[in-house]
Amino acid sequence: MLSIVVPVYNEEETIGRFLTATRAALEQVTADYEIIFAADPCKDKTLEIIREENGIDPRVKAIVLSRRFGQPSATSAGLRFASGDAVIVIDCDLQDPPGLIPEMVRLWQTGYKVVIPQRRTRQGETVVKRIIANLGYRFINHIAEVPIPRNTGDFRLLDRRVVEELLALREHHGFLRGLTAVVGFKTYLLPFDRDARVDGEGKYNRFTGSFKIGFNGIVAFSDYLLNFMVKVGLVLAFLTLPLTIFLIVIKAAGWYNFSQGIATLFIFILLMSGIQLLGLGILGAYISRIYEEAKSRPKFIVETVIGVPGDLMKAERASEVFTRAQSG
Repeated sequence: MLSIVVPVYNEEETIGRFLTATRAALEQVTADYEIIFAADPCKDKTLEIIREENGIDPRVKAIVLSRRFGQPSATSAGLRFASGDAVIVIDCDLQDPPGLIPEMVRLWQTGYKVVIPQRRTRQGETVVKRIIANLGYRFINHIAEVPIPRNTGDFRLLDRRVVEELLALREHHGFLRGLTAVVGFKTYLLPFDRDARVDGEGKYNRFTGSFKIGFNGIVAFSDYLLNFMVKVGLVLAFLTLPLTIFLIVIKAAGWYNFSQGIATLFIFILLMSGIQLLGLGILGAYISRIYEEAKSRPKFIVETVIGVPGDLMKAERASEVFTRAQSG
């Protein structure tokens, strides 16, 4: 049994091509599969198309969330409902090629618990986005508690054991790339060339990509920024003493008139104020994360399902309530 989890939002232009390509790939592997679309409420005909496909092929299913929770939460919902021995998370825009599925399954069958396609090239992306992505991965890997493979997305195959361990984690940020690294297990990186999006528009900024998700990964997997601000504070504190002595000496020698240094003083105050505000912002990001985790709200709320059995819905509801009670 193989589960394909597809987070979607307003994908009416690509969903037909995606299903055609994915079915062709799955036919090379097994007929025992399910394709689960995890959808935020869509403004186009995405859900209508999925309902039509479900009427033709009951292996096509959907989970519709009560509001727009975002891609990480939608992916978590798909993992929660997936029942396969292995689960593949893939985007609908065909930048993640379904043609890799047979090779991913083959590697899984040889013993790998996680198979992660790794981008050699990134077609259809701006130079600015590529630079930010490259620098972001380098920085995260430099500071993270666990290594996160560079040039990878959420496109990956996860063994059932890995999925269960991911679902057991209580973090609410849903940074799948980092969480997969946290649970570990034998991993294979599968190189591929990423194509441009076939149709429609991406949901992330075309220049900066998912900056929010990247920053989430930095804050969630390292306290480096907090320690860095402590180091900056110590350096500035130690510089204050020799600078003060220097100013006293040149004033006593009559080499400098303090009344003429207003511009310099103003610049120095602006610099210190900027550093302080930056430190407060970093501290606020960590406090905000603690606040979000302490509230223990559910990662997602399901409004309706398409093709998912009612008993599974009830089990999911009971599981979510139990999880919230335990963490509370």
